[in-house]
Amino acid sequence: MDSNEKNIRKEIRRQAIAKNWILFKQSKLGIIGLGIVVFFAFLAILQPILFLTGVWSPAVYDPVVGYESERYDLLVVECPREYPTAKYETPYDCPAEGEVNKVLVFDPSVSVGDYYETSIQPAPPSSKHILGTDSLGRDIFSQLMEGSQVAFLLGLLSATVGVALSTILGSIAAFFGGRVDAYLMRQSDLILMLPFLPLLFIISAFVELKVWHLAVVLGILGGLGGSVITIKSAALQVKVKPFVDSARITGGSRMRILFSHILPNVAPLALLFMVFSVTGAIASESVLSFLGLLNIDMSWGLMIYLSQTDGYIFSGLRYWWLILPAGLSVTFLAGGFYLVGRGLDEVFNPRLRDR
Repeated sequence: MDSNEKNIRKEIRRQAIAKNWILFKQSKLGIIGLGIVVFFAFLAILQPILFLTGVWSPAVYDPVVGYESERYDLLVVECPREYPTAKYETPYDCPAEGEVNKVLVFDPSVSVGDYYETSIQPAPPSSKHILGTDSLGRDIFSQLMEGSQVAFLLGLLSATVGVALSTILGSIAAFFGGRVDAYLMRQSDLILMLPFLPLLFIISAFVELKVWHLAVVLGILGGLGGSVITIKSAALQVKVKPFVDSARITGGSRMRILFSHILPNVAPLALLFMVFSVTGAIASESVLSFLGLLNIDMSWGLMIYLSQTDGYIFSGLRYWWLILPAGLSVTFLAGGFYLVGRGLDEVFNPRLRDR
């Protein structure tokens, strides 16, 4: 291939990308989803920048071992045994803001009505901690940034593994057919029959799952499942195109036809599957972390899990900063990738643009 032909191909790819971007911008849902994804990507890279520039001290803002040592003078009160009372309607109202329960004060010289110097954990949002701290004094906003990094790492890695696997296997099944096709299709049927989350529970019982372990497992399960069947259907349509016949007549080998003509033409559909796969990976990690089945330092699911184990998840909105930021992050980032997938679907499927 001479340099002139290479330049022509580069120009064709550049024009195709520019055209697809113009089509994508016409999708309002796609642009909204892209904005959400970019926002969380910004959060993912912001945390290390704050540490490297010295704006944040790891001793205070590290999402795992950081601790806020600021202390406050709190009024010592004795919470009643029965509710409601004139001051407290429910057990969650005592102690109120600026108060501490006498049973939590281990200094015998301190009595009810005295002021006791201690740290408030979990602390509500403040100028120093814009989303407050958890029960161990760790910054929630820093944990949210750490969770963004985990979500992108897990989602993109698992989606890449799954899409690469399903694209290759689906194209091979369509191109070679026969026993190869039959074996790969029965394999996909078997994977589709397996209950997904219970299978992950069983795997986590025998293997210590870390983030990259989970990403590989999710990628393999997704890559061997229904996406293989869909990719195969698209590859079968490409297989009967005239340019494939021309390549075969001119002496192109099976491998050259497969990798030079079949795979590039099913790549748009594979990209679509990749975006949607990220959504499932983020949700799966949140479920496993919430159930304590994932060995991970910090993630959004783990933040919710720690709130639940500390008893704050049933306190209504009193400790909202312990639950809502992580829960909304899972919802919005998963939804953002889904909306991006919807936008890409309109780009690659002309029938959707005509509606």
